[in-house]
Amino acid sequence: MPEHIVHILPEQVASQIAAGEVVERPASAVKELIENSLDAGARSVSVEILGGGSALIAVGDDGSGMTRADAILSLRRHATSKIRSAADLSAIRTLGFRGEALASIASVSHLRMQTRRAADEHGVEVAAEAGNIEDTRTCAMAAGTRIEVRQLFFNTPARLKFLKTLATEQGAIAEAFQRIALANHRIAFRLTADGRTIFDLPRANSVLERFRQVLGPRIASRMLAFDLDRPGVRAQGLAATSQESFATGRMIFTFVNGRSVRDRVLIRAIEQAYQTLIPRGRHPAALLFVNMRHEDVDVNVHPMKTEVRFRNGGAVFDVVYHAIRDRLADQTENASVATSVDTSAAASDALAPSTDDAAMGLITTASMGEDARAGQSANAPGDSVPNPRADAPLRLVPD
Repeated sequence: MPEHIVHILPEQVASQIAAGEVVERPASAVKELIENSLDAGARSVSVEILGGGSALIAVGDDGSGMTRADAILSLRRHATSKIRSAADLSAIRTLGFRGEALASIASVSHLRMQTRRAADEHGVEVAAEAGNIEDTRTCAMAAGTRIEVRQLFFNTPARLKFLKTLATEQGAIAEAFQRIALANHRIAFRLTADGRTIFDLPRANSVLERFRQVLGPRIASRMLAFDLDRPGVRAQGLAATSQESFATGRMIFTFVNGRSVRDRVLIRAIEQAYQTLIPRGRHPAALLFVNMRHEDVDVNVHPMKTEVRFRNGGAVFDVVYHAIRDRLADQTENASVATSVDTSAAASDALAPSTDDAAMGLITTASMGEDARAGQSANAPGDSVPNPRADAPLRLVPD
C-alpha cells in the first residue's frame, strides 16, 4: 500500500474542475463574459456565436479595458478586480465577483483577448490555450475589450459529449442573453448566431420599452407597473393583467440587485399573488426587480451565481406578494406608466441600513411564438424599437 494516498492536483486539472463548476455549457460562458463587460462599465455589448457556442463565443464591449499586466493576470485562477478581502463577500456589489470565470473558460478553450483602455495608445492581445498563455502582442483597437472563445471543452471530451443539440444550446444562450438585457435597459445589446442577427436592442428609455423589444408589443401592452418600497426591501417591475396566463412559468423573470436569480421565495410570492385570479395550473408573466441592502442577501451560494439566500425571506416574500397583489386589485391604469423602474444594482444602496427562489424558463424566439412575431408587423413605421428575428434558427427544445 502506498505511503501517501492524498496528493495535490496539478494546476491544470484543478482549473478544469473549477471550470466544470462555473462553465457547464456555452450559455454559462456567455453569461459570465457579458457580466464582466457590464462590470467594466460597458454601454454597448455584442455577442457572436457559432455552432451553438461550441465553435465560437465572441463578446465585445466598449467598457474600461485593461492594461497589459492586468490582461495577463486576469487569466490566472483566483485573479479578480472586485474582491479585496473576505469581508467583501458579505456585500457583493458586482455581477462577476468570483474572479475565476475567465480563467476557467480559458482552461477549457482556445481564448484570445484584445483589450485597451481609453488612455492607452495601443491595445494588448493575449492568446491562451487550455489556460496557458501562448502569446502577447500589441494591437490596434477601439477602447474596450473583445474576448473570443473557440472550441469550448476541446480538452474535456466528456463535457463536450454531454452538450445537447445545437438548437438547445443556442436557445440556452438566447435565454441567458434575454435575462441580462431585461435587467439592463440602458445598455445596447446585440446577439448574432451563425451570421444571423437574433437580437439587436438599442438603449431603451424604460424597462417597459426593453420588455417590448425583447418579448414583443402584444404582451408588453398587457403589463402593469408595480412598485412597493418598504424599509430594507423594494419590489418593482411589471406584471401581466389577470386576463393573461401561460401554460408554464417561462414568462416569469426575477432579479435581485440587478442579478438574474432562481429563488423559490420570489416565484412563490408571484404565483400566490395571482391565486384565484388566473385558472389553476396556469402561470402569469412578470418581470420582478428586488432591491435591498447587499448585506441582507447572500449571492455566493452557487458557482454560477444564479441562487441567493435572503437574511429575512419572509419579509421579501411579503413585499413581493403585496406589490403585485395590490396592483392587480386595480388593473385600469395604462401600462405605459411603467417608465421609472430602476433595475440597477446601485438602487439597493439607497436603502439606508438605519431604516426600520424562481424557475427561469427557456424563452427563445420560437417559444415567444405569435407574440414576438406579431410585434414585428405591429410596430408603427416610425417606431425605432426592433424585435427579435422571427426566422432566427432557435427553437424551444426541452432539456
